Amino acid sequence: MKLSDFDYELPPALIAQHPAVERAASRLLHLDGRSGELADRQFRDLPNLLKAGDVLVMNDTRVIKARLTGRKETGGQVEVLVERVLDHDRALVQVRASKTPRAGSRLLLSHGAIAQVLGRAGEFFELRFLDCTDVLALLERAGSAPLPPYITHAADTDDDERYQTVYARTPGAVAAPTAGLHFDDAMLATLKANGVTIAWVTLHVGAGTFQPVRVENLDEHTMHAEWYALPQATVDAIAHARAAGGRVVAVGTTSLRALESAAAAGALQPGSAETRLFIVPGYRFRVVDRLLTNFHLPRSTLLMLVSAFAGVDNIRRAYAHAVAQRYRFFSYGDAMMIERGDQ
Repeated sequence: MKLSDFDYELPPALIAQHPAVERAASRLLHLDGRSGELADRQFRDLPNLLKAGDVLVMNDTRVIKARLTGRKETGGQVEVLVERVLDHDRALVQVRASKTPRAGSRLLLSHGAIAQVLGRAGEFFELRFLDCTDVLALLERAGSAPLPPYITHAADTDDDERYQTVYARTPGAVAAPTAGLHFDDAMLATLKANGVTIAWVTLHVGAGTFQPVRVENLDEHTMHAEWYALPQATVDAIAHARAAGGRVVAVGTTSLRALESAAAAGALQPGSAETRLFIVPGYRFRVVDRLLTNFHLPRSTLLMLVSAFAGVDNIRRAYAHAVAQRYRFFSYGDAMMIERGDQ
């Protein structure tokens, strides 16, 4: 398939700029990938769509304050977006500046942070933060929430809370696993009381998730690498659910990619690794039965993933329905529950 096969028209007014007043107050479009049937629901209906014995796999990554502003020593303004923390004083970053910073130059950033440019690493730069013993602590002090480019306001204290899941605990992501933003503590308690198992993965979402696909031939696209960890307890929970007739429900494309990456060799394997898994129509899913996800950008790898999961025609029809019914799109928008299509 071609990149142009994954395009659709979206009125800008449907791009959510702020979250719903309450986390669980969003809408939920239910798509059966086998029949193609659509149903308009509320996110609070989710407990009625799950049954005792199902396992809900959630990404517990925590978004770091990855955006820094400042200037070069020569005076030009600069914006830094951390892609990945490498160790206690180094990070891989994107740099926006009028001129490319040279190796050895220094960036004078907010709150007195100073970084030295060590060199290029492909499309990224490697920085060393001077007089720094903990990059994460420095970012918490000097950075701001890395809202995606289609959200037009500067991050504020509300975003610090709402661009983060209530169960976030492992810092490292520079974009939120947005399907999880709909859950509040009351919803999690209800699901557990109903016999739904909550299990965890960690996948640190990179800024590359917003990078456009630049080739028409999808075979030529290279995915950005993201680090994930799958604990033995989650592998065991999935095996137990399978044995009891339960379903594996991935909360977000990040959870799905971690699970499918960990099963790439066959059986689901615990551990940690880098993944560049690129899921397009024709991919055969090994682990996930149902996917809870937000609506994704046109021509994006995530739109390709959900098209592989539910069927291209089903997703085209579902997105056209969502636009017509004025669902809210992208990170702060509404959600979909997708039943996997026939493979």
